[in-house]
Amino acid sequence: MTLRIHALFHTDYEDLSFIKKWANNHGHIINVNRSYDDDALPTPDSFDWLIVMGGPMSVHDEEKHPWLIKEKRLIKQTIEAGKTVIGICLGAQLIAHCLGANVQSSGVKEIGWLPMRLTPAGQAHLLLQDLPKQDFTVFHWHGEGFDCPKGASIIAETDAWANQGFVYQTPLHVESDTWILAWQCHFEVTKKSLAKMIVNGNNAVQSGLTEYPKTVQSPAEIIALGDKYIEANNAMLSAMLNRIATN
Repeated sequence: MTLRIHALFHTDYEDLSFIKKWANNHGHIINVNRSYDDDALPTPDSFDWLIVMGGPMSVHDEEKHPWLIKEKRLIKQTIEAGKTVIGICLGAQLIAHCLGANVQSSGVKEIGWLPMRLTPAGQAHLLLQDLPKQDFTVFHWHGEGFDCPKGASIIAETDAWANQGFVYQTPLHVESDTWILAWQCHFEVTKKSLAKMIVNGNNAVQSGLTEYPKTVQSPAEIIALGDKYIEANNAMLSAMLNRIATN
């Protein structure tokens, strides 16, 4: 089945990265929206999947970024329509916010390649059977986090922040075999996209190194560790997307 995938971008330097490669390899159709450039948003009937990407802003920055209001409306409409919705970093926080969960500062910044573990719910979940049962290393870049939305299951945690991802289904999702999957981390990064994130987010990295030296890595360390972990992260993401697409 050919999927119509619509992606919401929040900045020019956080794109689909590996997700685009996965979609192209499977013959899926991708359309991209840049609300910050005044792109018109689609309606949920025009796509099968909605992928909500990351960005440096907060879900609460509606005054500074009024286009967030329309994006939240689309996310809610897509959830109500029973469509698959996937969120990454800010995207995960937006989905949690649209589901009524609180999004706030986590009290710590996590920037770099850091260990994460699946919760018991995550280990048991159908979509995550290809992920390691023990701690594994993923790429983080966030300072805010979400509470667990009502009815959702928290699927991963770190020592710094308990809620690193969740899955959720409405009754219509259950009926349609579709999913809402949200991750704080960035399984999708490639060498190219990682370099762009570091260049554009260098100020956040430098301040984080001073304030949170245990959970923020230097640009050089991030790049070096990327050579070690990117391929495995992309493989985990591919496995999850395959399970969602064929479920």
